[in-house]
Amino acid sequence: MKRTTSAVLGLLVCGLLVYPALGSAQNFDNVQIRTLQVTESIYVLQGSGGNIGVSIGDDGTFIVDDQFAPLTDKIVAAIAELTDKPVEFVVNSHWHYDHTDGNENFGRAGARIIAHENSRRRMETSQIISLNGRLQEAYSKEGLPKITFGESVRFHYNDNAIDIVHFGPAHTDGDAVVFFRDANVIHTGDVFVRYGLPFIDGPNGGQLSGMIDVLWGVAGLISDNTTIIPGHGQLSTRTDLLEYRSMLVTIRDRMLGQIAEGMSEDEVVAANPTQGFAPPGAGTERWVRAAYVDLR
Repeated sequence: MKRTTSAVLGLLVCGLLVYPALGSAQNFDNVQIRTLQVTESIYVLQGSGGNIGVSIGDDGTFIVDDQFAPLTDKIVAAIAELTDKPVEFVVNSHWHYDHTDGNENFGRAGARIIAHENSRRRMETSQIISLNGRLQEAYSKEGLPKITFGESVRFHYNDNAIDIVHFGPAHTDGDAVVFFRDANVIHTGDVFVRYGLPFIDGPNGGQLSGMIDVLWGVAGLISDNTTIIPGHGQLSTRTDLLEYRSMLVTIRDRMLGQIAEGMSEDEVVAANPTQGFAPPGAGTERWVRAAYVDLR
């Protein structure tokens, strides 16, 4: 099955990156995979798309997300520098293509894919990404999750109790966070990112208030010493996550107050509820309009 792998999941707002710009005609030949060590057995791979979490050990290789299909060989090569064990499990933090486009390649190679049941349901059929109107076609049998869960599932793998948890709708309706309890490392997927205002995929189940609630749930699951692998961006701390949540709470509460006063969508945009967090611009306006529809 052919599926377009170019990505335009991005827009720049007066210098502020609201969602990581991936380019409409990205040359994957030029993408380099960067490996960051988090603990003795957990790593992060960064290339194009979402951060990939990697757990290696005696049991095998367990990864979170798999970026774009044209990068699979480079990702496999980067993992081979860490271990001679092939990828046995792939967890999808959610179903957006910049995190799951490699599913079919890893599935054909024998990896078992894990995701929240809503993510599998969306990958079974074609979906429209609301940010850019891009069609994400249904995945083949090889690319679909073989293991799904509702609220949580626990793996015991590579000397870690690995909790995969769905707190509720946030970035999408199928988000999963992956907590390596013994290593004290968590991969949040796109419920927490480091590029500014988050993309909340409202037509596909995402909710601003849901994201705020999920971030609180994640904060309660971890400690101040936990290393956070965000969906995009640099390694972070619980303090970073709470500051990010505070930003969203402030913006939401400003907007709820404005809506309660009877302000129209245009009036809320003009009131600049993201002041202090994002400069005015087309991208910020689009974000506020989407949030207005959500909060109404």
